[in-house]
Amino acid sequence: MEENKEEVREKNEHVQETSEVEKIKLELEETTDRYKRLMAEFDNYKKRSAKEREGLYNSILADIVSSVLPVVDNLEKAVETKTEDENYKQGVEMVHKQLLDTLSNLGVEQIKAVGETFNPEYHEAVSSVQDDNLGEQEIKEEFRKGYKIRDKVIRHSMVVVAN
Repeated sequence: MEENKEEVREKNEHVQETSEVEKIKLELEETTDRYKRLMAEFDNYKKRSAKEREGLYNSILADIVSSVLPVVDNLEKAVETKTEDENYKQGVEMVHKQLLDTLSNLGVEQIKAVGETFNPEYHEAVSSVQDDNLGEQEIKEEFRKGYKIRDKVIRHSMVVVAN
């Protein structure tokens, strides 16, 4: 009888140990799951923050560049103006080229216009003409150059569209 009591007590202890082990395993699984979720959330946060930072940078850059574009336009007009002083003309051309190179280094590109097909995402039609030498919706002339940073348009090209 005493052996039976001892066996029962050992079985009870064994059952208690087993249930404690199971409880600890469950807690470990829950903790591991929470850890994995937190790591995934943190990773998403880092990606979202980087994307927001890049978007903010591009937005600020676009604002600054759009305020400089009238200067580029005026330098282009100055380059096209006829002058007797070749040194003056070369100086203006050098400043114009330097400004365009600086914008290019910042990722700013001119939007192609003359000879291209009209695209309302990049071009703003200010006039249309009939010209049998040009194709349908082909851009004949550009009044004002357009610029973009990657895929974001800073300023649309003002163009004359044929046909």
